[in-house]
Amino acid sequence: MITFVLCIAFLVIGYLTYGKYVAKVFGPDDRQTPAYALEDGVDYVPMPTWKVFLIQLLNIAGTGPIFGALGGALFGPVAYLWIIFGCVFAGAVHDYMCGMLSMRHEGASISELTGKYLGKGMLQVMRVFSVILLVMCGVVFTTGPAGLLALLTPETLDTTFWMWVVVIYYIIATFVPIDKVIGKLYPLFGAALIIMAIGVGGSMMFSGNYEMPELWNNFGNMHPNGTPIWSFMFISIACGAISGFHATQSPMMARCCKSEKLGRKVFYGAMIAEGVIAMVWCAAGCTVYPVIKASLAEGVAIGTSTVVYAICETTMGKLGGALALLGVIVCPISSGDTAYRSARLTIADWFHIDQGNWIKRLLLTVPLLGVGTIICHLDYDIVWRYFSWSNQTLAMIALWAASVYLARKHKNYWLTAVPATFMSAVSATYFMASGECMGLLWTPMGIPMSTYYPIAVVVGIVFAGAMLALFLKKTAKYKAMSALEE
Repeated sequence: MITFVLCIAFLVIGYLTYGKYVAKVFGPDDRQTPAYALEDGVDYVPMPTWKVFLIQLLNIAGTGPIFGALGGALFGPVAYLWIIFGCVFAGAVHDYMCGMLSMRHEGASISELTGKYLGKGMLQVMRVFSVILLVMCGVVFTTGPAGLLALLTPETLDTTFWMWVVVIYYIIATFVPIDKVIGKLYPLFGAALIIMAIGVGGSMMFSGNYEMPELWNNFGNMHPNGTPIWSFMFISIACGAISGFHATQSPMMARCCKSEKLGRKVFYGAMIAEGVIAMVWCAAGCTVYPVIKASLAEGVAIGTSTVVYAICETTMGKLGGALALLGVIVCPISSGDTAYRSARLTIADWFHIDQGNWIKRLLLTVPLLGVGTIICHLDYDIVWRYFSWSNQTLAMIALWAASVYLARKHKNYWLTAVPATFMSAVSATYFMASGECMGLLWTPMGIPMSTYYPIAVVVGIVFAGAMLALFLKKTAKYKAMSALEE
């Protein structure tokens, strides 16, 4: 239990200290925010800070800090280190910079921001890349909840029926003003997510029924299949540490913040809160599953939703089981609708389409959901196969864009350049080594993992080094230009 408590304390202290330093480097001021300057009653709507925080938390969380953390728990307590260090020094910085940069640029989407700081070529790539990622996210968070609802209802209400119910809800939530559905429901859902984490964490710590593993007694890779920690663990635990999906969500709340000085609470703070939730569930995977006489690997193989339900029911009884059902159904839906909404906003920014006009808004909403519905009928595994890698690749790109911004402003760009370099190595290694990506080539060729994995690690290091070198070359240019101006 000591390790768990220290990790939670690290996250809180990180918010109070490093989060304050990050905000100081960025330099929020009293300028008018897009919520007021561009208020349209649809997407640009000033909202109370507590509500913006809870919406941001649910936008970026969904089931990510639950399912991803349980997958990370397969590696053992060593996963705790990635959650706390990744969250404080990478994920929260990433979310804060994306939100604040969007606020500084009229609530611009991540594709427009990366285009501004990484060039027109990257602008076009990110426009397409982010829309595809968001639609895939919407698809992932449609089929999963629909399947679970089908299991809990009469046979006549099958997966297809529930899929259409979810899609209809998505159309409504994507189309109507943000304060009408999302603004009213999300604070309640966010509270449920927090209560569920507090219940599970409190039970593990104070019930006396569990012995939480300590890091120093279980340091090392404990994955039952021998899956390497680098870089598979860093991909498995995305939303609990750093996730590119957050870069698409922060601009939505940047359009609702009343002041730049609230950015640390909303963006950095929501990511720290998600890190705490991820810590609870990662610890639960390492602690509770031996008690309920089933291995975590077997449970995850059956279905992560089943694992969540078992943990909640074991720690909190029938009430916990009910909360688990609420979480594994509502949380992914809440991420799915904001994914489609963000896709609409990205396309609107791309083609400069006025979203205050309901007809134009509807003409974007319906085709997006139509494409998503078609993809829902494809093999779920194929859709999911590339989601994790593309998610972390987006985080890498967003961090490099933020680094260029800081370099241009002659501020401490290492805040973002270090995690950007790290995520470059993670993404490149995973792309080369995973069965979802280049592994599809290695396996048919008969090349064993013992051969191609070292190659993947080297490629990851070389790629990260090349990205850092290109960035430093750019910063030298900015410094030279600044010297000439002086």
